[in-house]
Amino acid sequence: MSDLRDPALYDALLLLSFGGPEGPDDVVPFLANVTRGRGIPEERLKEVGKHYFLFGGVSPINGQNRALLDALRKDFADHGPDLPVYWGNRNWAPYLTDTLREMVTAGHRRIAVLATSAYASYSGCRQYRENLAESLAVLEAEGLPVPRVDKLRHYFNHPGFVEPMTEGVLAALADLPEGIAAGAHLAFTTHSIPTSAADTSGPEEAHGGGGAYVAQHLDVARVIVDAVRERTGIEYPWQLVYQSRSGAPHIPWLEPDICDHLEAVHGAGAPAVVMVPIGFVSDHMEVLYDLDTEATAKAAELGLPVRRSPTVGADPRFAAAVRELVMERTATERGRAVERCALGALGPGHDLCPVGCCPARTPKPAAAGADSPFA
Repeated sequence: MSDLRDPALYDALLLLSFGGPEGPDDVVPFLANVTRGRGIPEERLKEVGKHYFLFGGVSPINGQNRALLDALRKDFADHGPDLPVYWGNRNWAPYLTDTLREMVTAGHRRIAVLATSAYASYSGCRQYRENLAESLAVLEAEGLPVPRVDKLRHYFNHPGFVEPMTEGVLAALADLPEGIAAGAHLAFTTHSIPTSAADTSGPEEAHGGGGAYVAQHLDVARVIVDAVRERTGIEYPWQLVYQSRSGAPHIPWLEPDICDHLEAVHGAGAPAVVMVPIGFVSDHMEVLYDLDTEATAKAAELGLPVRRSPTVGADPRFAAAVRELVMERTATERGRAVERCALGALGPGHDLCPVGCCPARTPKPAAAGADSPFA
């Protein structure tokens, strides 16, 4: 894509993420931000936040986003386009509105946005677009210029996202005790969400049966399994499983849970399991606690050897993929033909979220979509 190095269409890139506490005093206020509007009392938030306190009240996500920022800035500096890269969060400092205010004050008017969620879902896409619309409305109310924001397409099947995970699976298999790796099972994990949210994820034509959310994860898992087979000659048994459920017990969420899955495969005679967190960009709290702590403890209780492969994090190949996505979007916005990199059967995703894509229970304005109030 060397012919697309001129990024004149965009004047900045925004890394948009979830945020996390950076000390014990931050935990309850952070969780209050996450659960705002649900009326959850402080004592319940302290109970929910116990896994943060196990790690000194610090979520690794902010540090990992700083590392990704460094990787993006280095890649852009080394290869072009020469874009400044900013960072804003949904639930903790640096807050999205503050970052966008800083960006427009610096003169930026056309901003590409990378969300640290690779898949289609309300919480992983539409909610970030709602956050963008809320922040843009604040800037407008303050009399500041309202920039154009374009969210980059879902990158779950981009080679720069998939290939580091494939190598991580191979390394995890190689780390298993001698003699059992060949029989290991692969457990591809992602965040559980309500089945109603899964069924309405993605464009309307993808709704039902888990929607785009489940289909996209299954497609990536198959790509990784095929790549591992090509390199090892072994067809490893695998399954997509879920983690980090947080909803009320009476509401159906995607299953099986990773811990239940470990019990099931152990009972079926699996000699080992590699947990592959394909649903996450970095090794943040839900990976460190739900997999490295809870699921690993369950495996130890069962006497089942487990390994956990890494997420892509700040891998240079992922940073390069983001650069390619910016240049790809630049070309398509200019009406130019461009190769859109994607592995698997689903192909590259849409640039502009259509009406009805990952709908909210209560409709809210959302930026960077066909129904956006901000052009």
